[in-house]
Amino acid sequence: MARQRKQNASFVWRHSLSLVACTILTAWILLYMRSDPGTHLGSFFGNAIADWSGVVVTILATKHLYERGSAESKEPPHRALAPIWDAVQAHSLTIFLLVTGAAWVALYIRLDSEAKWGQVVGNIVSEWTQILALVLMTKRLMEPRSKESAKK
Repeated sequence: MARQRKQNASFVWRHSLSLVACTILTAWILLYMRSDPGTHLGSFFGNAIADWSGVVVTILATKHLYERGSAESKEPPHRALAPIWDAVQAHSLTIFLLVTGAAWVALYIRLDSEAKWGQVVGNIVSEWTQILALVLMTKRLMEPRSKESAKK
């Protein structure tokens, strides 16, 4: 019964978490574009962009990518044929975060850190660093009464 319900679910229902998170991120971006970053509200919108960017990447990256040894990522659908592709697949989440994080850092270096979007991109760099650290820490570290730690 549950399997049939999942198969019959609409695209919107199956991807509702991703869609709602992306919608909220878009709302923060639009609000920030119209705000003064020197105000508390404008500053809040800028911080919200970085935070919700992290939420969106966490939802989408852990849905499609894999990190061997991390309880937060999904199992790969199949083993790759060549050893190099096996390594890439086994660490695709870390590779994705490193590559996109490097792109955010490169953008941040080019922006004025005190400018409206410079502050937001700086916060996104911080968010990416936190997500990458969490992925790497969950590969080896444990936490009592955590269902993710119990799987190890």
